Amino acid sequence: MARPSKPLISREAAVAASIEIIDADGLEAFSLPRLAKHLGVRAPSLYHHFADKNEILTEVARDIAGRTVARPRMTPGPDWPEYFVALALNFRQSILRHRNAAPILLQHFPRELFIATYEHTARFLLDSGVPSDLHVQILDGIETQAVGAVLMEAMRPPSRKSTIFPNVDPSSQPLLAKALADNELSQKQLFEAMVRSFLHGIIRDNDLDRTTVG
Repeated sequence: MARPSKPLISREAAVAASIEIIDADGLEAFSLPRLAKHLGVRAPSLYHHFADKNEILTEVARDIAGRTVARPRMTPGPDWPEYFVALALNFRQSILRHRNAAPILLQHFPRELFIATYEHTARFLLDSGVPSDLHVQILDGIETQAVGAVLMEAMRPPSRKSTIFPNVDPSSQPLLAKALADNELSQKQLFEAMVRSFLHGIIRDNDLDRTTVG
């Protein structure tokens, strides 16, 4: 379809409106006609900025998984793992703010968006005394853990400490029921502990002395 000669809307406005629709009514409710109506334009106007619906969803993924995720301050030194913990928590917050859009990330996760960021992060790791042969393990591992855990959390109902594992029957699963009763960590705290444990495991397994790193 030929694109209009003059844009009636901005690319940014279309992405923001797409997120509003998905947040309000779910991914199933999103369509180009619905988006055009939401923006007060005809559907052909969207083709000035986007080739198709798939490109719009890719931009939605870029927005919620990249552009709106707050970047913590990088301070090279022995506490370098805390940068990744803070970044993972900020990523989690951004995705959970848009739970209905979480399935988009399964197909449209914008890994290429982070390449420039990863270059800066590799410099941060090097300046913190972390050898380069561990950088891919750290960057890939954090991304995989964070994305997987957050998408699982986003695609199920919010849980309390006692319902992290739903439908547990104390009579048939007494040990799991006791574990839930004894658990003092919220879903957010469990996520934070998972990320921190992964990083501390790399420190331990590779004999990185946190008191002298950096």
